[in-house]
Amino acid sequence: MAARRFPCICLTVVFLAMIAVVAVSQIALELRAGGPPQIAELFRQKPTRANLRRLESSLESGCRIGQMVRPWMQLARFVLLEDAGDNAILGRDGWFFYRPAVQYLIEPWSPEGGQTQGNVFDAIISFRDGLAKRGIQLLVMLAPNKASVYPEMLADRAGEHAGPINATTTDIVTRLKQAGVEIVDLFEVYDLAKRRAGSPACYLAQDSHWSPDGMRLAAEAVANRLVDLGWIEKRPTRYETRSARVERHGDVLRMMRVPQVERLFEPQRMDCTQVVDAETGQLYADDPNSPVLVLGDSFLRIFERDEPGSGGFVAHLASNLGFGLSSIVSDGGASTLVRQQLARRPALLRGKTVVVWEFVERDFRFGTEGWQRVPLPPE
Repeated sequence: MAARRFPCICLTVVFLAMIAVVAVSQIALELRAGGPPQIAELFRQKPTRANLRRLESSLESGCRIGQMVRPWMQLARFVLLEDAGDNAILGRDGWFFYRPAVQYLIEPWSPEGGQTQGNVFDAIISFRDGLAKRGIQLLVMLAPNKASVYPEMLADRAGEHAGPINATTTDIVTRLKQAGVEIVDLFEVYDLAKRRAGSPACYLAQDSHWSPDGMRLAAEAVANRLVDLGWIEKRPTRYETRSARVERHGDVLRMMRVPQVERLFEPQRMDCTQVVDAETGQLYADDPNSPVLVLGDSFLRIFERDEPGSGGFVAHLASNLGFGLSSIVSDGGASTLVRQQLARRPALLRGKTVVVWEFVERDFRFGTEGWQRVPLPPE
């Protein structure tokens, strides 16, 4: 019995010694830097769940030894186990997927904090009705999750799939259409694009966002829908485009925060097009007096405010329509935050006849601040 217990005791002692060495080393480094040990915060505040979690997170991120060792451990996990960390999932052929977006597709929706499909529906209908009272039309553009469009790149067994994969998406979109909300169906647009032989991918392999080609397809679809509905008349275009190549690692790969892993992959090359004023040669810029206001998240930021600049959805929609637009962009906050920003900037609604509202599919469940009703500012 004693012989069998000896290895267990040794492992326990070694494990406790490692913990002690890290803790003592961290305290010594903090004292040497002239500050109090971070662990002292434990005795300066009430031991509530929130305070303990905050302290745990602070200790983890501030540990010097952890900062040195963690990247190499993450590299080993990635190479040996294909573990891409908390925010990323490694798919096939070097494709990366944003973990919350995949969770939205495959995990049952267990609403937390009162968030339900009804909240989503009510918030959108309320916004549509509030705009309608001012004579403003609402067009919703749902940006599909990358895994909804390319499930076959997530896993072999996923296979090809046309249309929304998640029943929640189908249910909410169906209810909204039945309630008279106008929606641009990018699932259909991208499915048709995938079926065309030799067509470029609509999403970036290392990124959570659409590719330049996928973005241009979305801009064309929205422009055509606005014209078909009779809400907007196209004007003779005042814009032209010019090519701009961009090379960078995608946001999902960078979310790992492990340079050693990034170096395993070549930066992705993107053939973008910038929108410029045909007369002045200046890059596209928003027009606050435009009749069209565009609201959205990072799908509107990419290529527009990031490199190459003036080459994203808003600029290309303006090019398709022939005139400048107004826009509000809030990374990760298109469900509620972008409408809260609009409520604080009432001047942006003056003279508007159309609002285009983009949000990503996963926000049905994971939208920042949920789906709140946000009253429009007084006229």
